[in-house]
Amino acid sequence: MVLRAWATDRLAPVEQVTAALAAVTADPADVSDEQWVALLGADGTALEHLCALADTARRRVTDPDTLTFVVNRNLDTAVAATLPTRGPSLEDLVLEAVDGGATEICMQGPLPEDAPADGYLRLIERITAAAPVHLHALRPPEIRDGARRMGIGIDDFLHSARDAGLGSVPGTAAQILDDEVRAALAPPGVPSAVIEWTEVIEAAHQVGLFSTATLLYGHLETPAHQVDHLRLLCDIATRTKGFSELILMPMVAQNTPAHLRAEAVATASTRETRALHAVARLMTLGCFDHLQVAWTKLDADTVDAVLAGGVDDIGGVLLDGVLLPQAGAEAGRVLDVEALTGFADRGGRILRQRTTAYTDPAPDRLLRLDGAVR
Repeated sequence: MVLRAWATDRLAPVEQVTAALAAVTADPADVSDEQWVALLGADGTALEHLCALADTARRRVTDPDTLTFVVNRNLDTAVAATLPTRGPSLEDLVLEAVDGGATEICMQGPLPEDAPADGYLRLIERITAAAPVHLHALRPPEIRDGARRMGIGIDDFLHSARDAGLGSVPGTAAQILDDEVRAALAPPGVPSAVIEWTEVIEAAHQVGLFSTATLLYGHLETPAHQVDHLRLLCDIATRTKGFSELILMPMVAQNTPAHLRAEAVATASTRETRALHAVARLMTLGCFDHLQVAWTKLDADTVDAVLAGGVDDIGGVLLDGVLLPQAGAEAGRVLDVEALTGFADRGGRILRQRTTAYTDPAPDRLLRLDGAVR
């Protein structure tokens, strides 16, 4: 399959979009992959129709009146590994987050090569011993790295991580689940086969850990790649029942692979973003209940648009705290009360705080937002 030009926005012929809209209106389960590709190229009134269908589907699958969010703090694994046991310590950062209302710590990124062989497990134990908090950590590359360092299989490493306190796994680093696309995006010499991601995610589900799922768009992939990616995620979801949510993330300048930055700056149009979120909602019905917007990578108007087109969750508020606020990979990107309530108000939704597993937090863990949270 031929890769597209970098971030080229492709419209589909009107007659193909019209036929595909009729098919998805009748029954999303009977829409062909070619028709989903056509819908990804919808524009104008056809795009508005597609997004309305997606939002109607959202209302059937989730609470129609709410916009959910989780209170969390991000930690970079390499930074966390350097923190001492005293002031400011890793334990202090966890306690600060929990005192600020966090129910989740999200930790991603590799350990330095000179870290102890069981370094990932030590971090899991320290975080979960510091406070009662859900640890959402270790992407598939880190899980493979942890197993390699300890000289054990992926299943054994995951069992050990779960027993140490790991609660769930970020399904990031999926990019586009196509060997050709992944090879083009990966730095030279870095393994990029689809199985590098899918094998770990399925193993995590099998040991009782749930995970998120992601799709990275707006780079070298084609609409057909996007459809194939969603189809593969649905296949895994059907077999394992282990995904908690689907997150669509645009490629942006700061996360463009270093070896490609000289030749391209990644972008994705608002039209493409809206169409992809709508198609993802409709195409994954029965496989994913929750579709999350990557608010850190989109402007507020685009977030508003996708919230009106099938998205039910805005993700984490990403608390920084005062102690070592730069310890997270997205430091400075806190979703404050004004912005959070603004998204809900403009969309006619009521904010509802959730846990990582989409359950209700304990009453004493609810973040108070001037009565805006229920």
